[in-house]
Amino acid sequence: MKPSIPKGTRDFSPEEVVKRNFIFDTIREVFVRYGYQPIETPAMEDLNTLTGKYGEEGDKLLFKVLNNGDFLGKADEAALAARDSNKLVSSISKRGLRYDLTVPFARFVVMHQNEITFPFKRYQIQPVWRADRPQKGRYQEFYQCDVDVVGSDSLVYEAELAQIYDEVFAKLGLDVVIKLNNRKVLAGIAEAAGISERFMEMTIAIDKLDKIGMEGVEKEMAGRGIPQPAIAQIGKILEAQSLEALKPLFANSPVGLKGIEELETVFNYLGTGETSNAVVFDITLARGLSYYTGCIFEVQAKGVQMGSIGGGGRYDDLTGVFGMTGTSGVGVSFGAERIFDVMEELKLFPGESATQLKVVFLAFDEAAHLYAFRCLRQLRAAGINAELYPEPAKMAKQFKYVDKRNVPYAIIIGSNEMASGALALKNMKTGEQEHLALDVIIERLKS
Repeated sequence: MKPSIPKGTRDFSPEEVVKRNFIFDTIREVFVRYGYQPIETPAMEDLNTLTGKYGEEGDKLLFKVLNNGDFLGKADEAALAARDSNKLVSSISKRGLRYDLTVPFARFVVMHQNEITFPFKRYQIQPVWRADRPQKGRYQEFYQCDVDVVGSDSLVYEAELAQIYDEVFAKLGLDVVIKLNNRKVLAGIAEAAGISERFMEMTIAIDKLDKIGMEGVEKEMAGRGIPQPAIAQIGKILEAQSLEALKPLFANSPVGLKGIEELETVFNYLGTGETSNAVVFDITLARGLSYYTGCIFEVQAKGVQMGSIGGGGRYDDLTGVFGMTGTSGVGVSFGAERIFDVMEELKLFPGESATQLKVVFLAFDEAAHLYAFRCLRQLRAAGINAELYPEPAKMAKQFKYVDKRNVPYAIIIGSNEMASGALALKNMKTGEQEHLALDVIIERLKS
C-alpha cells in the first residue's frame, strides 16, 4: 500500500513543529498576560451543536462522523432511496468534527456556568476541521488559537482584543493591518438600501469581495434576488472610507448609526498611534459567520499574497441556542497555519530555538561510552539539551549524525579525555576544538 494522508492535511517535521510551537508559545504568553484562562473541548461535538451556527456556507463545510456500528441499520429509507444526502445525514450521523472553537466554547459556558466566574476570559489552542477545497493557506485540518470573553457587553474588550492582535504580531515580527467593522454597520447598509430582509444574502456576497471583486459581488447579489437600485446604493455606501463619511448615508438608519457609535468607542479606547500595527475601519469587512452581531475583526499580513490570518467578532446571544440567554461575548482567532506559512515565506522564524539539541556526546569505545553517559546527566541537569550517540561506532559515522541533525557542538571522549578529565568540545560550525573540564563546558554551553 502506498502511504498517503487525507487531502488538506499535513505532516510536520521536527523543525516545523519547533517553529509552530514558537508561534503557539508566543500567542499563549500574550493570552495569559491579559488574564485569559485555558480550556479544551472534544474534537467531536453533537451535530446539532454545530449545525445552523455558521450560515449556509459554513454548514456545507462540516465534517460529519458516521454513527458507530451498522450506521445504515437506522437510516432514513426514503432519503436513502431518493439519494437525498441532506435528509439522510440526520439518521446516519449524530456527531461532527468541530468547525471552529467559538461554538464549542459557547456550549462549554452553558454546561459549566455554575463553575466559572463571569466575565469569563478563556483561550483555546486546538485543531478544527472544515471540508473546504484545499489550496495555499487553506487546509481541511488546521489549528486555531482563540481568545474570548463572555458575560459582558463592554466595548473595552473589543479594544483589548485589538491590542492582543497587535502585540502578538509585533512579537512575531509580522507587519499586519488589523481591520474593524461592525455587523450593525452592515445591517445599516441593508436598511439604507431598503433590503433589511435580505441582510444575510447581502453580507454573504460582500464577504467575497476580496475574492471576486465588486463586479462579482454585484452579480452575486443580483443572483440572490436583490434589486438593481439597492445594489447601486450598496455600492455607493461601500465606497465610504471613514466613519464620518458614513454618518450622512445612515441618516435614516438607527442601527447603522449605532454601529458607527460602537466603532468610535473602540477607536477611542485604542487612541492614536499607540499600536505597533495599523488598526483601521474597513466597511467592506463582512465576516460571513451568522452569529456575529457587533464589532468584527480581520487581520491581513503585509508583503505576502495570503488570505486573512486572524478574525473574530462580537456575538450577543450565542449561548442562547443552548438555553442560556442574554449572555454576550466577543472573541478573535489566530490562523496558526497561515501565520506559519507567512512567516516561512518572509523568513521570520528565529535561527536557534531553546528546544534545539545543543550538543551530542561521541565516544571512541565502550568505556568512553559509559563515561559519556554519566557526563550527559550533568548537562541535562544544568538545562542543556544534550544526547549521546547510541554506540561507539566509527567517528566519521558519529560526526555525520551530528552534522545531519545540525547540532552546534560535539563532545568527544576517549581514553585520554577520561584520564585527564579534560573533554574535547568541538564547535561544528567553525571546526575549533578545545579540551575543557566538564563544569567549564557546562558554563560555556549555558552562555
